[in-house]
Amino acid sequence: MKLRRSMLFVPGSNTSMVCNAFIYKPDTVMFDLEDSVALSEKDSARLMVFHALQHFVYKNVETAVRVNPLDSPYGLLDLEAVVRAGTDIVRLPKTDTVEDVLNMQDAIEKIEEKIGRTKKTQLLAAIESAEGVVNAVNIARCSDRLMGIALGAEDFVRDLHTQRTKQGSELMAARSQILLAARAAKIHAFDSVFSDVKDKEGFLAEVKYVKGLGFDGKSLVNPNQISVLHDAYAPSQTDVDWSLEVIEAAKEAEEKGLGVVSLDGRMVDAPIIARAKWTLELAVASGMIRE
Repeated sequence: MKLRRSMLFVPGSNTSMVCNAFIYKPDTVMFDLEDSVALSEKDSARLMVFHALQHFVYKNVETAVRVNPLDSPYGLLDLEAVVRAGTDIVRLPKTDTVEDVLNMQDAIEKIEEKIGRTKKTQLLAAIESAEGVVNAVNIARCSDRLMGIALGAEDFVRDLHTQRTKQGSELMAARSQILLAARAAKIHAFDSVFSDVKDKEGFLAEVKYVKGLGFDGKSLVNPNQISVLHDAYAPSQTDVDWSLEVIEAAKEAEEKGLGVVSLDGRMVDAPIIARAKWTLELAVASGMIRE
């Protein structure tokens, strides 16, 4: 699976951020046309993001756009603009049901057919309610365009009639359900933003926690969080060294025509080899080794 540790939210109405977000080197730049954009700026933000997506500086960066709901006055206009401009991913706003995903997929297919786009626009579903969490398994499996599901914690805790805490116990069930649904469907799972940008220790603690759970990455609201997140997701040198030995042992076994791989007296099976490959991909992205 593609490396997607950091997904940086960029308000579509913030000219400076729209023009310069690529310099911070997140794995994915997420332009936002929904919550962070005032109603009076919806049209100008859409136009600015439309032009940014076509600029050469974003051609080598994965881009995503969170559009407004399809039943709003802005949803279809957003979708038409960003699909035409060539965004890699459309992030759905609040996703409660399979129908939410399929309706967005149908709208995208019509636009792609109209403009002759052959590359499929991918989808990312934001799960932000109790209903969405309950339906997460079906949502994760409902479309081959769906590359991941993400937790939207702020709306979710409001739906639960509670508050966010640093401990995050109120998110435990949602995180577990979303992660399991994503893994069963073999797509990405993304944790929610950590909005207190001044609390670096709290952010790092949460990053380590969700990494330990198995999340692929987090949505971010501040560029300063990117390096902290990437460093936390970097493997240890011990893990890198072990992974290099695993890959070398697997290569030697294949060259000798052996069906069994052994390393230091331990059997090395396919899941261990796959984990070693993933660890080395993280090591390359973290600058620990060369590709």
